[in-house]
Parts: sequence; structure tokens; C-alpha cells
Amino acid sequence: MATWAVGSGQWAVGNGGHSPLATRHSSLHSQWSFWLRRLDDSAETASQDPTVRCRRSAKIARLEAALLVSDVAQSARRLSQMATLADATEARTLIGKLNDAYDLAGTPFRVERVAAGYRLFTRAEYSLWLGKLHQREAELKLSPPALETLAIVAYRQPVIRAELETIRGVQCIDILKHLMDRGLVRISGEDDSLGRPFLYETTRKFLEVFGLRDLEDLPLANRLRRPSSLVPPTSLPLTDLDKVA
Repeated sequence: MATWAVGSGQWAVGNGGHSPLATRHSSLHSQWSFWLRRLDDSAETASQDPTVRCRRSAKIARLEAALLVSDVAQSARRLSQMATLADATEARTLIGKLNDAYDLAGTPFRVERVAAGYRLFTRAEYSLWLGKLHQREAELKLSPPALETLAIVAYRQPVIRAELETIRGVQCIDILKHLMDRGLVRISGEDDSLGRPFLYETTRKFLEVFGLRDLEDLPLANRLRRPSSLVPPTSLPLTDLDKVA
């Protein structure tokens, strides 16, 4: 067994002996491993803590504020401008993160896409209670004839009044005027037939009120909607009408 002097003492190496350098290295390694494990545990705990994961960055906070004060659905491009974001893609990405935070925190609201835009909505499970609280059902209540007329316009649009009255079997001029006053139906153009009657179709507000992204979200839309090949050429697409509005 070899021996040599280090400092004031002699240390043995070989045959079961340990040098002070090896002993110190082993001790430092153990301490370093311990603190690494502590850091990993802290990071994992933080990632599982809802208060940490739900924290907003400055960009997300601005986006959330813009959604909170908006009383209509806003496009991703418009939200990016309101919240000073890079572009619409970043706005959509941050909306996804914001919804993740809402889901994690169990909030009674989240961001939903309606009418080609985004808006902050309360969750569906609170609709009955909120309806009683704010009397929202009374404000949006439509008579059965009005609902029937609105459904025909939604599925057959763009449609002239004569076709509506043929389907319903009664005159619809007063009901159409009522639906237009409520902002649910609008004149989209003129038909090429004799007399060039007005064409009617639903509005963006219609999509927002009924929680639809677009007309394809209507129940049985693929079976009941008018085929696109039969849409009169004088009619404007809904998205173009929204741009004009």
C-alpha cells in the first residue's frame, strides 16, 4: 500500500484506502445531487400549482382585458390589434393558453369562437341560473311564427319573401320586419326574378345569439341548407356583408 504526505498527515491509497480528493469529490457530488433533486421537485410542484400555471403574461393579460370589455365577437386580427400582439396567429395561440388557464382554474367562463370571431362566454352549465338572474330569455324570446320564419331564412338563405310565404302558407312581411328590427335578419341583395324582390339572410348577430361559428353549425345543415350551386349570384356571402357592416 502506497502512502504519501498531504498537509500534516499521511493518506493511504489502494487496498481499500481513500484519498481526501476522492472523498471530497464524493461528498460534493452527493450534495449537488441533493440540490438538483430539490430543484426538480420544486419545479414539478410549481407546474402542478394552479396559481402558478394560471398566471398571465403581459400579452395574455392585455388580450383578456380586450375580450372582457368587448360586447361583440372580435376576429383574431382585431384582437391582435387591440392587445398589441404580433399577428392573428399569436392571438389564437394566446387564446388557447388562456382557455387552458380557465379550465385549470375551473372558472365559470371561457373564450369561444362564434361568428368568425372570439368572445368571452359563461359556460353552458350556468345558463339556466344566469337566465333567471338577468332575464336574458325574455329579451331574446321569439314567438313561434318568428322562430319558424327565422329557421326558414337560416336554412334557405338567401331567400325572397314569396318563397318564405309559400313554405309557411301565410304572409311574413311583419315578421320579417320584426326580425330585422331585432338584428337577426337583413337584406342581402336583390333577386334576378321579375320585379327584383329583396333577398333576406341571417346576420352576424344571429350567429352570436345562437352560439354558432358559421351556418355549417346549424343542426342537419348538410341536409337542410340550400346547395351553394343554387345560391343566386346577386347575393353576397355573409362574411362580405360583415365587412361592409
